Amino acid sequence: METLEERLKRQARRIGFDLVGIAPATVADGFDRLREWLDRGYAGAMDYLHRHGEARRHPSSILPEVRSVIMVAMNYRPEKSAVPEPSTSSSTVGRISCYARGRDYHDVLRARLHGLLDWLRQDHPACRGRAVVDTAPLLERDFARRAGLGWFGKNTMLLNKGLGSYFFIGALLTDLELSCDAPHIVAHCGTCTSCLDACPTQAFVAPGTLDARRCISYLTIEERGEVPLALRSGVGDWLFGCDVCQDVCPWNRKAPGSMEPELQGCMRLDASELLSLSEEEFRRRFRGTALMRTKRSGLLRNAAFVLGNIGDASALPSLRRALEDPEPLIREAADWAIQQILARI
Repeated sequence: METLEERLKRQARRIGFDLVGIAPATVADGFDRLREWLDRGYAGAMDYLHRHGEARRHPSSILPEVRSVIMVAMNYRPEKSAVPEPSTSSSTVGRISCYARGRDYHDVLRARLHGLLDWLRQDHPACRGRAVVDTAPLLERDFARRAGLGWFGKNTMLLNKGLGSYFFIGALLTDLELSCDAPHIVAHCGTCTSCLDACPTQAFVAPGTLDARRCISYLTIEERGEVPLALRSGVGDWLFGCDVCQDVCPWNRKAPGSMEPELQGCMRLDASELLSLSEEEFRRRFRGTALMRTKRSGLLRNAAFVLGNIGDASALPSLRRALEDPEPLIREAADWAIQQILARI
């Protein structure tokens, strides 16, 4: 007869999760390391990490009765055949990180975790649970490693031999006492430093330590103000996020693509066209996607950086119009981009 844990894992895979494991609800392994990282200022403007720092010590801060943490993973690496090509032949297109190319993953994973909790309650009607997808103070990577889903790569990403690193993780906290999986102990990166060497902004202080203030994903998403001048060229053609350290990882070379329709979307956007979006147009176009996180001001700022880095003079009319934008952040970025292009002519 199948155990509850076996049936639970089968159900998790049935509803779309590629990996599932169970970890004990104890103090997070990396809590002290997190505090040290925060003390060094590597979190930059992500003040919420400081505000809820202590709460990340133990999952009981989220669910007081928690006894087990069910960790799941969902592959989001797009199949090449499933990713639409840009609809423009323009030389002013910028890239979107793989994770943001479809529906907002928070919504996708949360809905399925709620479905898994509903399934649990069929057998245990009184059980309590809480679904977490970057939405509560939980060190999810710690519990994913503890649940056997993978190891921490030198780029700080969770790595799995079968899936590489292109997968989302989520957690279902429950007050049920479940049998736990063996933690992933061994790291399989060896002497490889491809991810560290490839970072355009040299954001890795050391293997396994990221200075978020230099990370392209941080600069294009979390940084809501002006990006330091010295780092703008490193942003390259990234409009939202960055995949460089994952793209070069050997474990991702043969990782399978995901055909999950909710996680498929556009790889590139025309940065010049983005500069013409009104607030209403921005919301209508990107509602329900991760790109809403930057707000209009952040995405259009990034579009200006991309155009300045590409250096194509065809973008000058769009950038000059952006000098009249009501948002100071966009005007400043557009002025910078114009100067970059003019310097190359």
